[in-house]
Amino acid sequence: MSAARLRALHVPGEPVLLPNAWDAASARAVVSAGFPVVATASAAVAAALGYPDGQGTPPAEMFAAVRRIAAAVDVPVTADVEAGYDLPPAELAERLAEAGAVGCNLEDTRHPGGGLVDAGWQAERIAALCAAGDLVVNARVDVAVSGPEDTAALAETVDRARRYLAAGAHCVYPIKLRDAAVLGAFVEAVRPAPVNALYLPGSSTLVALAELGVARISFGPGLFRSAMSHVDGLLRGLAEGVAPY
Repeated sequence: MSAARLRALHVPGEPVLLPNAWDAASARAVVSAGFPVVATASAAVAAALGYPDGQGTPPAEMFAAVRRIAAAVDVPVTADVEAGYDLPPAELAERLAEAGAVGCNLEDTRHPGGGLVDAGWQAERIAALCAAGDLVVNARVDVAVSGPEDTAALAETVDRARRYLAAGAHCVYPIKLRDAAVLGAFVEAVRPAPVNALYLPGSSTLVALAELGVARISFGPGLFRSAMSHVDGLLRGLAEGVAPY
């Protein structure tokens, strides 16, 4: 699968939906339902493998999971590689290619410890990653992960996004922006660049997000958590003597 095929799916106002997968079975379910791309969710993959989120998964295991997913489907795969596991950009690009991924999420959270990495340093890292391979780089901007959605936060989010786009990122991902007005202002500020929005229950609907002009919508580990909640309910019923099916 080519990066060009994935890139073509990014249409502002007509967002591609990314119901994030965590293993080969869930990836096949995504494709069977008619979705044209499979995206992984690092938190879901980590949980499925028995590790904590936040780069708690050994890189070899994360890339092995991506490889199994990519081998199981015939659509482009974009992988959430968190902050890149401290790998040099060229090695990160190589390992993504070996795993069969044609795109990736790269966040600007500092691991360990939290907070954000320097925006200039992150831009240089993105530029090197883009130069190392034909990848659709979705640059995640994490300002709203732990802070308020105020004017100062929006300004920093826009500034970081513009730096990452100038460095070669194809799409920017201001994760956890809940307020529609704030997200809309962000989309306008970086237009015509593609924007990835995270669907958050109780926030903007899918239709509303499309009307804001986003180009892709992610669901993060939401499907995994919903699936596990359902399994948990079945198991609790079984423990009480109720057949699960």
